[in-house]
Amino acid sequence: MHTTSTFLVGLGLQATAAHALGCSSSALSPFLPANATISYAISVPENGTWAQPSPEFPANDTGLPALCAIAVNVISSPNTSYNFGLFLPEQWNSRFLASGNGGFAGGINWNDMETNALSGFASISTDTGHLSTSRDASWALNNPESQIDWGYRALHGSIVLGKVLTEAFYGDQIKYSYYSGCSTGGRQGLKEIQMFPEDFDGLLIGAPAWKTSRLQPYSLEVKLWNLPVNSSHHIPSSLLPVISKEVMRQCDGQDGLADGIISDPLGCNFIPESLLCTPTSDTKSCLTAPQLNTLYKIYHDWTDTNDTFIFPHYTLGSEDQYGTVFNTDSGSVSSPWLQNFILNNSDPNYNWGESLPYSLIELGDRLNPGHANADNFDMSPFAARGGKFIHYHGLSDGFIPTTFSIYFHQQVLSTLIPKGVAVSDFYKFYLAPGMGHCLASSVDAPWYIGGGNQPFALGPTVHGVPGFEDPKHDAMLALMQWVENGVAPEEIVATKYVNDTVKLGVLRQRPLCAYPKQARYNGTGDADVAESWSCKELWEM
Repeated sequence: MHTTSTFLVGLGLQATAAHALGCSSSALSPFLPANATISYAISVPENGTWAQPSPEFPANDTGLPALCAIAVNVISSPNTSYNFGLFLPEQWNSRFLASGNGGFAGGINWNDMETNALSGFASISTDTGHLSTSRDASWALNNPESQIDWGYRALHGSIVLGKVLTEAFYGDQIKYSYYSGCSTGGRQGLKEIQMFPEDFDGLLIGAPAWKTSRLQPYSLEVKLWNLPVNSSHHIPSSLLPVISKEVMRQCDGQDGLADGIISDPLGCNFIPESLLCTPTSDTKSCLTAPQLNTLYKIYHDWTDTNDTFIFPHYTLGSEDQYGTVFNTDSGSVSSPWLQNFILNNSDPNYNWGESLPYSLIELGDRLNPGHANADNFDMSPFAARGGKFIHYHGLSDGFIPTTFSIYFHQQVLSTLIPKGVAVSDFYKFYLAPGMGHCLASSVDAPWYIGGGNQPFALGPTVHGVPGFEDPKHDAMLALMQWVENGVAPEEIVATKYVNDTVKLGVLRQRPLCAYPKQARYNGTGDADVAESWSCKELWEM
C-alpha cells in the first residue's frame, strides 16, 4: 500500500480513503459547465498501469496507487478546445497539485501526475490544447486561439474545473493547492502567480522560460552566431568538449574546492585565450581567434548595436548541453516560435540573415502571442494573500541560461522593495551547481530535490526524495511546511543517487542556498556529505 510521508502524518493530515462519488462520467458530469465534457472516468486498481502516451510524454505509468483517472475536454473558443487529466487517489491527503508542460509540447503530463498521486495528491495536468513534441510549434501557425490556450488559458481553466471535480468526488474541500513545473512549466507557474494569484497557495518553479518573446529569438541568435559552417568563426560540435574541459580546468578550483563541480561559475575569472591555437597546435583541440570571438558572444549578454540589452548570457560550465542549442554543423537553423507565432511563415528554408534585427525582437514583445510572457514583476497580490513560491535553476543549464532566472529575481526585487514588500517572505530562489536543464548533471553534481519532472526521471514509482522524506531534502515538502506551518526554507539539500538509480544509494549530497548565499566547503570532512558545507554570504569567508 502507498502511504503518505511522515511529514504529512506529522501535520495531522494523514490520507483518507473516503470519497462521496463513484468514478464515473455520470456521477461527475453534473458538476461541469456546458462547455466541458468528461471524456472518460476509469477506476485504476492498486499497482495499476496507465497508458495514454503523447508525443511529449510517451512513457506509461506503472505501479499506480488505486485511483480514479479522469479526462475532460473543454471548448475554449468557437474553433479550439483543450483537455486535462485528473488522478484522484483513494488515499487522498486533502491537497491539490498541478503539473506543468515543456517547450511547445502538448500532452497531459500523466507521468508527473503519477508522482504526485503516489504522495496522495489530487493531481492534474493539461495538454494546453494540442498534441506535439516540445520543439513542434506548427499547431500555432495562424491559430491565435490555440496560442492563448498554450499561453495560459488551458492551465487556468483546467485548475478551476479540476478543483470543482476534486471537491465533488471527495465530498470535502481542498485544504491547500500547489503547483510544480519546470521550463515552460516554470513559465506557466509564474503566469499563474501574476494573472491568477488565488489559484495556488504554493508553487515550485524550475528554470522558467518566463519571457518567450526574448528567449526564443535568443535560441536562434546563438545559432546564427555560429554560421555559416564554412566561415572562419564557426565552432564545430567536435570542439565543444574541448571548451567544456578547459572551463572545468580553470573554474573548478576557483570556487574553493576542486571536486569536478563548478559551484560559482559567475565568480570564475575565465581566461578564454588559453584555448587559442598556436602554429604547432592540433586544430582539433584548440580555437582560432575568430572562433574565440564566437565563444565570447556566448558568455556575454546579447545586446543590440547601440548596447541595448536583449538577453542574458550562458554561464560557464553549461557547455555540455550546447550540443542542442549551439550545434549548427548541418548548416540549417529554424525558430518554431518566430515562424509559427510571429511571422506566420513555415518555410523550412527561411533566410534569417546573419543576425536578427532588433525590430523583430520589438515585434515579438509587442505581439506577445498567447499572452505567454510572465513578465509582470509586481507579485504583491500573490504575496498579500499569503502565497509562497520556491524558484530554482541549474547553474549548468545549457538550454535556458541560468542568468535568465537571476535577471527575473532582480526585477522582482527592483519592483517590490520600493513598495515595501519583503520579497523573501514569499519568494525563495535557489541555484543548483552542476544541474543541467530542470534535472540531471553531467558532472555527477547533486541535483535531485523532487522538482517538476525529476522523480519520474528516476523511475515511474519514485516520489518525494527516497530515503529523505523531509522538508530539508524535498523541495515540495519544504514548500508545504512554509505554506502550512509558516516555516520558511533556508537551505535545501540536493541529492545525487549513484548512476541516478535510487536502489544503488546516494553518491553525494550538498545544500542549495537561498540566493545570493552560496554553499562553501567547511575545509574538513567528506565533501560528499551535506554537513561538510555551509551556506554563506558572498563576502563571508
